[in-house]
Amino acid sequence: MEIDWKKVDGLVPAVVQDATTKNVLMLGYMNEEALATTKEKGKVTFFSRTKERLWTKGEESGNFLELVNIKLDCDNDTLLIQANPVGPTCHKGDDTCWAEDNNPNFGFLNTLESVIKDRYDNQEQKSYTSSLFKKGINKVAQKVGEEAVEVVIEAKDDNEELFLNESADLLYHYLILLRAKGYELNDVVKVLEERHK
Repeated sequence: MEIDWKKVDGLVPAVVQDATTKNVLMLGYMNEEALATTKEKGKVTFFSRTKERLWTKGEESGNFLELVNIKLDCDNDTLLIQANPVGPTCHKGDDTCWAEDNNPNFGFLNTLESVIKDRYDNQEQKSYTSSLFKKGINKVAQKVGEEAVEVVIEAKDDNEELFLNESADLLYHYLILLRAKGYELNDVVKVLEERHK
């Protein structure tokens, strides 16, 4: 790692990212000694500009950042630290220094889950999803089965557009089923993560 220490007066910004969720947890600064200490101890250590000394995140609270990986940006003057947080990262007790929850983010699927939750919570709305919830769990489960069969049928053909459309229908109805059962996609991901260990 060829960091341009002179370019940044001996301190480089270190963006800390949760190695699993990929959420940004905090920003700190490192000098050469802090970087060496981080690599040696496996716990993220910064140079505190206010204390003017090395500071290992969690040295007082026990909420350490366990090092997973370090990457250097294209300009050789910023670090991306991937770590596993032990407890909240922010000194105020929040998961991140931006007061955000450190939950897994599935991009648009999270947005879709929010829409489905709204339809579940407000079943009087006039929408396909609300009407499906009103018909009960048996109908919701049946729709997942129907969509799964359609995916299998389209998988055997060469029409990519139909296959992807049926796959989208299956995923959508599966998210509806999860909500009807009181679960979210993250609950399934946790099971997969546990199996992976």
